[in-house]
Amino acid sequence: MTSRAPVRNQSAIRDPKSAIVALALCTLATACASTGAKPRPFPVPGGADDRVEAPPIPAPGPTSPSGAADGIAVAHTALGLRGIRYRPGGTGPDVGFDCSGFVQYVYAQYGVYLPRLARDQFRVGQSVPAERLEPGDLVFFQTEGREISHVGIFIGGERFVHAPNSRSAVRVSSLDSPYWRDRFRGVRRVIDATETVD
Repeated sequence: MTSRAPVRNQSAIRDPKSAIVALALCTLATACASTGAKPRPFPVPGGADDRVEAPPIPAPGPTSPSGAADGIAVAHTALGLRGIRYRPGGTGPDVGFDCSGFVQYVYAQYGVYLPRLARDQFRVGQSVPAERLEPGDLVFFQTEGREISHVGIFIGGERFVHAPNSRSAVRVSSLDSPYWRDRFRGVRRVIDATETVD
């Protein structure tokens, strides 16, 4: 499945050269570099229509006596990083984030240290059925090749926060959008569950 950029000028449809340029620009986006491999082009996920408003989230409660995160607090921290630019290999707000660097950074704020790569993060925590998603859960996608290559943080209301690609910044997207729904591969809960998935 490929995504099309919205056509702002209808005359561009009649101009073959403009259409070719638009198509080339759509295919220049790169996949999340956190897979450890050289990024390859993949369709721009949904363009402007993929960005959605964040659902209301209750105020975060206190952490447990051990200082462990709760899902609501994780979701609030993730939302607070919206707008920070995408950067391949990026692991902090000062330089930017790739998808797994973003997830790793958010959880590190709560003393939860995750592996660096999305495919390795997929092996941490407990597998959770999609119908039991809770704020703070990690949602994983296969955007290229045969391995997990993208990750975000679920915040409720079928929404998740992530660092999608080099043409974007940390933002909220919908799990219901065709692009993400077709590439969705699973959920991991890492709060109060730090064992490795078999």
